[in-house]
Amino acid sequence: MKITIGDVAQKAGVSKTTVSRIINGNYNNNTEETVQKVLDTIKELDYRPNALAKGLKSSRTNVIGMVLSNLKNPFWANVLEGTEEACQELGFNLMICNSGEDPELEEQYIKEFQMRQVDGIVINPTAINTKLYNDLVMEEYPMVFINRKVDGIETHNVVVDNIKGAFMAVDHLLKKNRKNVVSIAYKNKYVSTWRERLEGYRAAMLAHGYSSSEFNILEIEREKGNIKGIIIDFLKSNPSIDGIFSTNNMITLEIVDAIKDLELKIPEDIAIVGYDETIWAKHLDPPLTTIKQPAKELGKVSAKILIETIQNNNFDKPQKIILQPELIIRKSCGATSASVVWAVKK
Repeated sequence: MKITIGDVAQKAGVSKTTVSRIINGNYNNNTEETVQKVLDTIKELDYRPNALAKGLKSSRTNVIGMVLSNLKNPFWANVLEGTEEACQELGFNLMICNSGEDPELEEQYIKEFQMRQVDGIVINPTAINTKLYNDLVMEEYPMVFINRKVDGIETHNVVVDNIKGAFMAVDHLLKKNRKNVVSIAYKNKYVSTWRERLEGYRAAMLAHGYSSSEFNILEIEREKGNIKGIIIDFLKSNPSIDGIFSTNNMITLEIVDAIKDLELKIPEDIAIVGYDETIWAKHLDPPLTTIKQPAKELGKVSAKILIETIQNNNFDKPQKIILQPELIIRKSCGATSASVVWAVKK
């Protein structure tokens, strides 16, 4: 049975008008105690305005929400630039939340966006809240998954070709005569980007004649901390490693620090390719070879697809957009000149 605004009002002991005002952020005419009581009741009953009769929302708010997974990662600054640009062009405003890869926090933010009646949401999903995602699809709530895929959820999806990007990175290392290449990734079975980059690593190794028994993969649980220490211990135990493919730019910084602590040289002792082109990549010593994702385009395309869905109210054919990465060649793999760009051939 669907929860109505009347159910919330009755349980909280207030009028429906009071509930409506509080839902829309108008707290001026109520005491702090009343506001908190209504908010607690909304949470307890799992009340979501968008699932109610359309009469409660006669027009659009021209606001979209965005739930990201890790705002500490500089990659998302470029994504947000594209998202905001699209919103400005199309007359929409943007609200941003950061889940920090916490599925409970992600669920809370999504429900709060619904409660505040934003017109739709762009989500970089934790990929754990599958029931919630499916409920949104069934309710025809405008939604776009960005950067990651979630199996079994039929909604708009904008991603980068991670398998191809990882293949390019490892292929480059092997062509630079690196014989023992390791791929370092965060351990998370739900995140498609990291899984796909490891898949690309395996494909490149096989293409160069290596067997699966020769794969070298280090997966690190982020929650354990001391990532640099784990990498140092791994490199000490595997002194033959001469090439590293880092699947995440936050890991890359830990790798560079670990190599320096071990008093090894880049690229003489170990060559590195990182995933994600950041503002600091070319300023490292030596400058870092990277896989560049079209981050700004990723944000812009996602926002445009979402706003088109909102405006046209069309949920029949979810769009699946795959953008292409580039290899930025610098001195961390032994290049004599910096910033040579090799674009992916489609």
